Amino acid sequence: MELKDKKAMVMVEQMYNDYEFIYPYYRLLEAGAQVDVVAPEVNRAYPGKAGTTARSTLAAGDADPKDYAGIVIPGGFAPDFMRRHGAMVNLVREMFNQNKVVAAICHGGWMLASAGILPGKKVTSFFAIKDDLVHAGAHWVDEEAVVDGRLITSRTPDDLPAFMRAVIAAMHSG
Repeated sequence: MELKDKKAMVMVEQMYNDYEFIYPYYRLLEAGAQVDVVAPEVNRAYPGKAGTTARSTLAAGDADPKDYAGIVIPGGFAPDFMRRHGAMVNLVREMFNQNKVVAAICHGGWMLASAGILPGKKVTSFFAIKDDLVHAGAHWVDEEAVVDGRLITSRTPDDLPAFMRAVIAAMHSG
C-alpha cells in the first residue's frame, strides 16, 4: 500500500487507449491511492478506442491540485480532445507548477506540450509525436520510461509496467 492516504487522478476523454487508462487506474488503486477519473465533464461515460467506457468522477475545472499527489495522462487520440478544453490543460500545468507528479504515456505528451511545461525537459513518447515534443522545447529520447524531476513519460502500452513503477515511486516519495 505504497500510496495509502494519497490521491491521484487519471485523465480521460473520448478515444483513449484502453490499456493506458485501465492499467494505471487499477495499479494506483492497488497501491492504495484514492483515484479520481478527471474529464471535461463529471459523471459522463467516455468511450475508449477498443470499446471500454470510463465514467468521470471529477470535472477538470473542479479539481484542486493541492489535494492530489499526481496525475496520469493516457494516450490514444484522447489527448487531442483533452487539449481542446482549457480546464484540462490548466490542470496539467497547475499540477506541474505545484511540483506534483505529472505522468504521460504515448500521445499523452500532447497535453504536456499544450500546457507549455516541456522546455528543457527530457521526455519520451510514441515516436509519431516526437517532433511535436521537440518543437515544444523537450529533449526526446527513446526509452521505456523517462523521469525528469516529477515529470514521467513513457512510449506505448508495452512500457506500462516500467511507467507505473516510476509513477508510484514518485508519488510515494512526494
